Amino acid sequence: MERISSEQDNPYPDFVNRLRLLISKNPEIITLTLSNIFTMRLIGNKTHGDLAEIAISEFINQYMYDFHSIHVGKDLYRAKKREEDIKVVNEITKTEFPISLKAYGNGPLQLSTNKSYTMFPRLSEEGVIITDRNRIFNVLDSSAFDDFYSANVLPLIYDEKTKRCNIMVFDSVKARNAVAKITRIDHGHGRKHPVYLFYDSDDNYICEVRYGGASANALQRGLWTHTIRAQKFFTSVTDGWIDYSHNKVLVKLFSCALVASSSGHQTALDVINEDISKIKESTQKR
Repeated sequence: MERISSEQDNPYPDFVNRLRLLISKNPEIITLTLSNIFTMRLIGNKTHGDLAEIAISEFINQYMYDFHSIHVGKDLYRAKKREEDIKVVNEITKTEFPISLKAYGNGPLQLSTNKSYTMFPRLSEEGVIITDRNRIFNVLDSSAFDDFYSANVLPLIYDEKTKRCNIMVFDSVKARNAVAKITRIDHGHGRKHPVYLFYDSDDNYICEVRYGGASANALQRGLWTHTIRAQKFFTSVTDGWIDYSHNKVLVKLFSCALVASSSGHQTALDVINEDISKIKESTQKR
């Protein structure tokens, strides 16, 4: 039994494939971009996450010629019907789709907040342990689990100790087809709220659904996985780990820009745009 998924239903997989192709031909531009993004951790531990959103949006606009991207922004969060940080339009098909950016360390990764709080209650209807495949697929194919498939998450994963990074996309259909057991855990490891853990037939971890009730915080709700424990359910858009380095000139540029005038910003922007044009020219020659 397999869930039918098509690019017509969701254009995100096609976007990911196009991004992978671009990176395979021009690995230096994603290395440069990710290095700049993770350099922002020198400013603050959470700074890189917000700046990753505008960086990837600009990356799409500059280098992915058939796509246009708009940064949605945090102020629209409460009005959002879906989880999104950037909105992307395929300029050929005119199809519009959201992308949720996640700049996380290698390890736990939230795929969806499940804002509508449908997953955990649906699982609770099935009891503590679910091993019957028909029951498992009935759960995973129910409308309660729409977020399992529709969350277009683009995770920018980093390992700060080794200065490596990776763009890893969770394959929800592959994960769905591999689920052989779902187990509810209520206690242990300082757990305040229950969680449902998903395993394959070899008892390998796939993902989990956390409680998400009114008393739960952001880390205690939604659909989560783990980039190490569930590695085989990810596809690397960068074709594996790539080395990154800190760009301390960028930090200095930011600090100076914050005390400079808009005319100074415009002058700097003109120079930066010239640099981007040179980068684009070099990619077009390949």
